[in-house]
Amino acid sequence: MAQGGVDSSWSTALPGASFNVCFDLRMGEDKTSDVAHALEVSTSSPCHNDNIPKPPPLPVAACSKPKVKLLSFSYVPKETMETWDKLFMEGYGADVHILTEDNTIIPAHSSVLGVASTVMRNYVTQAKVKDGIRYIKILGVPSSATGIFIRFIYSSCYDQDEMKNYGLHLLVLSHSFSILSLKRICINVIEQSCLTTENAIDVLLLARQCDAPRLSLICLHMIVKDFKKISSTEGWKVMRKSNPALEQELLEWVVERDSKKQELIKKMEEKKIYLQLHEAMEALLHICKDGCRTIGPRDKLLKGSQIACGFPACKGLETLVRHFSVCKIRVPGGCTHCKRMWQLLELHSCICNEPDYCKVPLCR
Repeated sequence: MAQGGVDSSWSTALPGASFNVCFDLRMGEDKTSDVAHALEVSTSSPCHNDNIPKPPPLPVAACSKPKVKLLSFSYVPKETMETWDKLFMEGYGADVHILTEDNTIIPAHSSVLGVASTVMRNYVTQAKVKDGIRYIKILGVPSSATGIFIRFIYSSCYDQDEMKNYGLHLLVLSHSFSILSLKRICINVIEQSCLTTENAIDVLLLARQCDAPRLSLICLHMIVKDFKKISSTEGWKVMRKSNPALEQELLEWVVERDSKKQELIKKMEEKKIYLQLHEAMEALLHICKDGCRTIGPRDKLLKGSQIACGFPACKGLETLVRHFSVCKIRVPGGCTHCKRMWQLLELHSCICNEPDYCKVPLCR
């Protein structure tokens, strides 16, 4: 589209430069007497008032307000989309014929294709011309997928079921011809509807070739999670022969995940043991200091009918204390129950902060 001409003197001139262009100013040639004579001229002279134009008005307050950044909104009426869709369907005035995999011809317009994609513009420019029609080929994908792709270029319209059926093919086309809006839609549809354990390997390879890191990461997580099932698919068997480096990478991810899983299980078990020891220490201190139901220090009056104790380990520890008090063996290593009691008493003595006032037996 032709652009309106712009005067370069207005676009590049500075305030001082524009002032010099309008007036013939000569620096260094005026005499002091001439300047003094000019100052003596009366400003009330009629000739003076007639020759000097009136100054421009002062800028209004509205001009000094800061510029407000307007939000950009886009609304495409349904009629406009239908018009572009109709132009694609009817092929009115088409000057390009697109040959598909099964030799189907899709009429199109070089201007529309060129504006939508610079890659397509290069294809159209280099295409052979016959009887005023340029012919280009889009092979390797079904003709239906090519039709959906060209239709999207015209009107940004697509059918949801068609997108699910040809999502992988459209991802290849949108990446090859740099149609980013369609590429985002294809990735979203594949993530939500098309990705399965059967095609996870194929989608992973395609995602890496089409520069779709999020889709690649999702496929990787699915493969590692369902490795046993995916490793028995046909896609995995083909990948092993064609891309052994990828197989090695995936196996390393699986091993790393298993090691992390085992480490997590170990940490959870350790945390469970620490929690049990903490509860046992609290219950031991509770029994020896305050007393609990039927067991406690000698200076406490116990009530067997009181409310159930709030310490979860108190009941088991009470049984252990009663056994420890009447056991005839008691030597470390002789009785398993007494050994546990000795370990609890030793642990408490190591962590007790008030050994002088503590009522736990054998505390420092």
